[in-house]
Amino acid sequence: MVVDPYQKREANKYKNPIPSREYISSWLRKYSDLISQKNLEKKFGINNQEGKKALRRRLRAMERDGQVIYTKNRCYIAPDSLKVVTGKVIGHRDGYGFLRTETLKEDLWLSSEQMKSCIHGDIILAHIVNTHGKRRSSARFLKLLQPNNVLIVGRYYINNEIKFVIPDDARFCFKIFIFSTIKEDISIGSIVVVKLKQHPIRNNKIQGFIVEILGKEMSTNLAIDIALRTYSIPSLWSEEIKKQLYKITNKINQCNFKNRIDLRNLPFFTIDDEDARDFDDAVFCKRKEKLEEGWNLWVAIADVSFYVQPDTPLDKEALKRGTSIYFPSLVIPMLPEKISTDLCSLNPYVERLCLICEMSLSNKGELISYKHYEAIICSQGRFTYDEIFKIWNGDFFLRSKYKKFLKDIENLSSLQKILNKDNISKKGIYFETIEPKFILNSNSRIENIHQNIRNDAHKFIESCMILANIASAYFVEKHKHPVLFRNHDHPKKENVVSFRSFLNELGLTLSGGDVPESFHYSNLLRNISNRPEYEMIQTILLRSMQQAVYSPENRGHFGLSLSSYVHFTSPIRRYPDLILHRIIKHLLLKNKNMSFNNYNFSSPDLYSTSEMKKIGVHCSITERRADEASRDVIDWLKCDFMYNKIGCILNGVISNVTSFGFFVRLNQFFIDGLVHIASLNDDYYYFDSLALKLIGKSSKNTYCLGDTLQVKVISVDLNERKIELSLHKFY
Repeated sequence: MVVDPYQKREANKYKNPIPSREYISSWLRKYSDLISQKNLEKKFGINNQEGKKALRRRLRAMERDGQVIYTKNRCYIAPDSLKVVTGKVIGHRDGYGFLRTETLKEDLWLSSEQMKSCIHGDIILAHIVNTHGKRRSSARFLKLLQPNNVLIVGRYYINNEIKFVIPDDARFCFKIFIFSTIKEDISIGSIVVVKLKQHPIRNNKIQGFIVEILGKEMSTNLAIDIALRTYSIPSLWSEEIKKQLYKITNKINQCNFKNRIDLRNLPFFTIDDEDARDFDDAVFCKRKEKLEEGWNLWVAIADVSFYVQPDTPLDKEALKRGTSIYFPSLVIPMLPEKISTDLCSLNPYVERLCLICEMSLSNKGELISYKHYEAIICSQGRFTYDEIFKIWNGDFFLRSKYKKFLKDIENLSSLQKILNKDNISKKGIYFETIEPKFILNSNSRIENIHQNIRNDAHKFIESCMILANIASAYFVEKHKHPVLFRNHDHPKKENVVSFRSFLNELGLTLSGGDVPESFHYSNLLRNISNRPEYEMIQTILLRSMQQAVYSPENRGHFGLSLSSYVHFTSPIRRYPDLILHRIIKHLLLKNKNMSFNNYNFSSPDLYSTSEMKKIGVHCSITERRADEASRDVIDWLKCDFMYNKIGCILNGVISNVTSFGFFVRLNQFFIDGLVHIASLNDDYYYFDSLALKLIGKSSKNTYCLGDTLQVKVISVDLNERKIELSLHKFY
């Protein structure tokens, strides 16, 4: 029996005293392992039922106050005995998973055994297990904090009168047994939406009930419906938001011009894709009076923050959505159309409220100085990238059509040549990727696929936006206000090692030692730009990079080789940009008061660092969610298109090599399909993970990135979004 030093105090309080909170905590810290209440009773010498009940009540109170942790297997442990973290479970189709936390840069590994206690999307309490010799640490499930209550989309089946649904999202790698359905008859194979009856418990069948039938025959609209529900993406506007929109007038009042600089006399232009619907940025530039002094560049961004005030229904919904999502046939906007395509769209010949970033550039395109201010502008033209590019290259018809704007358009061309020659971030990594452009028919299905070619007009607008983002980062840094930086961290050490091993196979090297900088990668790309493997090397380099995130902690932007970077230029479709606009306007107002009153003006920050941290994590998640949802729909569209190509023989290039086969990018359609290793029946092939090759054990035949070949389309699985190919001819 153990003696409690606080026993006397407890005896004064209780008729039948039990160990004190302090002593229980102290003892658990020394024990530093899981222990059941039964074993605690033995350790503390508690034998009677009344004492056992009292101990149970005390332990529950300590759990409530965070002094102990009660785990899934009905054991207790002191919180500081473990490296305890809270995070969101990210499932994987192969049964294992990851734990994503707010405090750790890397996700933690969850084994398939640990995943039996939780499902994708759960918020759990876990402790970190440092696994030496492995690339990442593991997490061990302790407690479910918040179950994933999202609706699950899947296909409905019946087998021996047992009804079940197989989730469409492979991260839910289990069947859901249906114990009741809606009154409608459901045909086998229908796509349905299921709500779980209760949270899954280890080794128990997972049950649920059907709440909605989406359809049976797949279409683009159905693929979008599935993506919206799979990723819990809000797509409808509440009545509260509709009421707020109704109160916003469609016309700009003259009183709104107060304290704004009038730039309606400047010929601003919007330059976007042909199918763009919202135009939130416009540009204008001119040479300085003395040619040797450089350029002035104005970037005008729609003043979304004027219409979307903090803590309003519109603002809360914008934060919830985080970003606009662009499907091939539909946009799910962050803000309603009245704002995104009307009041905050810089349409030609209409007055619009803007936030301006005016910059002074040297003759080499270097940022010398900048200033931000609220303004009113009137765009003089809506151009497409192709139109501007053709005008720059002497298109007679377009030059005649826009004769009165030629001088200003030529100014854009002159500045573009400077920015193109001397990149804004000279040490940054610039990729030239091949992207497909889908031509859809009246049924929103792919009719044809073209290569989406980026011309100098694309690059010019991109350069202007990057310059404005850099200037905005400098501005908020100077005022030391919490803000969401766009961070892009250095590649992980193991990724650098793998990339170098891959380069060695090609006889190439990456300089820079253990921690190469951006310019080392940039120099590599520049030196190999004429090599046939250029695109392949660029693809592998991209895969070795980390994902950019939003955070109030400034860690710099590795890809652009910048010490600080923010997003300023798209407040219509990105919530971090909207926040930045509010902060800039807040700081401008603060500075005006300082100047006017001639004394040190102090006002509280608009957002705290802790608020920014939460918003940054959320916006990073919604950005990934948007990418994954749009990719799911695009993958379905590709499979739908390739379904009619079954049996066709096509040319392609190996775009990725794995242990189970290699992916081939079809030259004609920019679509990838898999040649499974099982179909390579001329030899036994093993996978070289460093060189990214499949090597024949006897023949020594190799399949590696960049190899050209002919393949035959064998099958297309529309449900799983898979295209299977077989090798027809190897060059």
